[in-house]
Amino acid sequence: MRYLKNRKICVASAGLMLCMALNPLSAYAAENGGNVLQSAGVTTVLETSLTTEEYIQLAQQAQGASWGYTNIGISNVTDELLNVRALPSLEGKLVGKMPKGAACEVLDTVDGWAHIQSGEVEGYVSLDYLLIGPDAKLKANELVRTVAVANTDGLNVRESPNTESPVVTQIRQGEELEYLETLDGWVKVAVDSDEVYVAAEYVDVVTKLDTAITMTELLYGVGVSDVRVDLTEYAKQFLGNPYVWGGTSLTHGADCSGFVLSVFAKYGVSLPRVAADQARVGTSISAGELQPGDLIFYARGGYINHVALYIGGGQVIHASTERTGIKISNYNYRTPVKYVRVLQD
Repeated sequence: MRYLKNRKICVASAGLMLCMALNPLSAYAAENGGNVLQSAGVTTVLETSLTTEEYIQLAQQAQGASWGYTNIGISNVTDELLNVRALPSLEGKLVGKMPKGAACEVLDTVDGWAHIQSGEVEGYVSLDYLLIGPDAKLKANELVRTVAVANTDGLNVRESPNTESPVVTQIRQGEELEYLETLDGWVKVAVDSDEVYVAAEYVDVVTKLDTAITMTELLYGVGVSDVRVDLTEYAKQFLGNPYVWGGTSLTHGADCSGFVLSVFAKYGVSLPRVAADQARVGTSISAGELQPGDLIFYARGGYINHVALYIGGGQVIHASTERTGIKISNYNYRTPVKYVRVLQD
């Protein structure tokens, strides 16, 4: 249902009401099917010109979706990560960070701060950088993604949707794969830059939003050399930046080997351009010898086609897919085939 009330345009359905304050000109536009003008409380939604019908359609799409949240908030930063603090103050200790577009449960608001829970992180974020209310729901509707979660350990990933097809790699239980489509008994997924297949019975297809990152995930590296700490901390600055096949830009887009190449170049280390050649540089090591700053390689059909940077604590940072960009994963989210030490310290 759509109606005008006290110079507002409202969408009412299933017990939810979304309203926009309208000035006389925008009220006229709403009544006459023109463009809805930006106005109080909805400027983030209406940064581009939307007709009344387009806004209503977006609102109706979002209103019934909660994605597990009662009062959803969405990180509204540009290039930086949104700081989550232990107290509602700029002096509060950092307890985590929210990437752009990450979701949270808004527990309360106080003096320009929101008390939030996002993944394993609970704390406070500035309301200046958080969408809440209808704006958050509309934004979340754009950001929600579908993933296939492995429900068994050692999940075989195959080149084609049949059991005779070669196994590309194996995925550990609980890992999320980018969902592409469901076929007859198979699910097509993206594993880094590869489009491959897993048996449908061994994955759960769910929709989700990204959440905050703990400071533990961001601060691994204690007890190792300064250059290793510096290098891994430098790499983490680009978390969430785009994946671009063939790219080497840490800000505008890189693929897996381009990301690693550019991070090491900052520290005067020259690496070959592609992952298979990077695997031939340095010294081969075992998984038990891994230190932050070492490289981990993955293969498809016996050919190395992906590289990630080990950051400690059993995790890597890597440029994964166009959808996820640069992200943090468990180092064995898929089966590693080689570990290499480039930094000789």
